Amino acid sequence: MTHHDHCVFCSPEQETRQREILSNESCIFYQMPQEILIGSGLIVPRLHRVNVFELTDKEWHDTFTLVKQVKEHLDELHNPDGYNLQWNTDGAAGQHLFHSHLHIIPRFKNEPLVGIDLRSFLGKDDNKRPFSSN
Repeated sequence: MTHHDHCVFCSPEQETRQREILSNESCIFYQMPQEILIGSGLIVPRLHRVNVFELTDKEWHDTFTLVKQVKEHLDELHNPDGYNLQWNTDGAAGQHLFHSHLHIIPRFKNEPLVGIDLRSFLGKDDNKRPFSSN
């Protein structure tokens, strides 16, 4: 048994709620039922890549192509006012599933947290790292 056997993207039957919505040769757009982030989902390479820096040139190209198709799909279904796209890479950045995945999150003007992005949280004084003088 390999670590890929425990990966919900390499073995999608492990996560019965996720649905394949769109795909191309090397990437899949998955969604799961959401009560808050309506329309959000993940673009995932078909082959196991731990993070975005392991993607091949072909996977990068196919990811970008799929992003545009996903946007068209979500625009038709939900007509969002904006999008957040985000990769978390490694534990310090909040990656919990170690198979590369791009978050696509439609945003709406009537959300309580409209206009708030990841940098709004990370750029606060309470997130300032201590630096040594060495």
